[in-house]
Amino acid sequence: MTTRSGSSQFDAISLDRLHERRSEKWATHPADVLPAFVAEMDFDLAAPVRDAIDEAVARGDVGYAHSAELPAAFAYFARDRFAWDVDEAEIFAVPDVMAGVAEALHILSPPEARVVINPPVYPPFYDVIPHEGRTIAAAPLAQDKSGRWSLDFDALERAFASGARAYLLCSPHNPVGRVWTQAELREVIALCERYGVALVSDESHAPLTMPGVAFTPAPSVSGELPCVALWSASKAFNIAGLKCAVIGASSGNIRDKLRARLKSRPDEIESRIGHLGVIATIAAFRHGAPWLDSLREYLDGNRRLLGDLLQEKIPQARYVPPEATYLAWLDCTRLAIDGDPAQRFLERGRVALEPGRKFGPFADRFVRLNMGTSRALLREIVTRMAAALR
Repeated sequence: MTTRSGSSQFDAISLDRLHERRSEKWATHPADVLPAFVAEMDFDLAAPVRDAIDEAVARGDVGYAHSAELPAAFAYFARDRFAWDVDEAEIFAVPDVMAGVAEALHILSPPEARVVINPPVYPPFYDVIPHEGRTIAAAPLAQDKSGRWSLDFDALERAFASGARAYLLCSPHNPVGRVWTQAELREVIALCERYGVALVSDESHAPLTMPGVAFTPAPSVSGELPCVALWSASKAFNIAGLKCAVIGASSGNIRDKLRARLKSRPDEIESRIGHLGVIATIAAFRHGAPWLDSLREYLDGNRRLLGDLLQEKIPQARYVPPEATYLAWLDCTRLAIDGDPAQRFLERGRVALEPGRKFGPFADRFVRLNMGTSRALLREIVTRMAAALR
């Protein structure tokens, strides 16, 4: 989609207007810092989402959430986007993905159970597991000579064999951007079945696969394995602050346990779902496809541009273009920076990136860069990073 001038709608970003935002991304640092850290895009809202919110506010419709229409909207989106026929009866609303993960861990694992994760991985995983009375078992991702990341099935099997009861999978993976293939997921499921490990799949970045990359929802291939998955419009449509996600189970038995668990916690679940979040999410799932496809095309261009910019200005940085998300995972080892690379880029380049150490041990030489912005600002981000190294 283009503006009247012929340029992409996603290039029409004003830095002055972005500085008027009061979200975490734009309020954390001083105005001279260009933020590229937290997973929040700079683009305007999709028109169907913006219109739905505007209309709700105009009619004073800002009361308590009513999510009855949400399962059908997600089922429509799943059929359209993933060619997956999901049973609406298996879908429930939750305030956000991590709230759903917490509830899934409670129904799929006993207290003090070991829960497997794949570092480097989304930082809240390190918080929610111990907070819910479980312990972390790490099965780090593997990386080949080209830099491509993959699941280490030997490490997974060792972690499962050590007594793990649940596996918290990031699919697509944040921060490395891998989209697990159907073959990889089937191997995961076979291992889970062999060792009696339940699967929890965080699929919040699923709508953000790059063009030509297929995404497989874990419950669509999990068979009889106890499996719960989480989805949201928050990342793809940039509405994380509106507090709404959906959770689904792969089988009737798990679905009934999930329903009972959610119904037993109205103060933690129902009352914390945002009404505007439900309205915006339904609009995104039912009417946001054209905007989403334009966004994916634009992000595909950004990931290629980022590779060119890094090769030109910071060739020592190692970058593997992601298969999904608007996040880039950069290996700064060869830059020979003393201390945290993110701190160096912040202090000397006035650009804020996410420190790799937040994503787990042995990632302190990495940074995560948010490229969900205009081409002009992406160029400025890399220019500032290069200046920080001089």
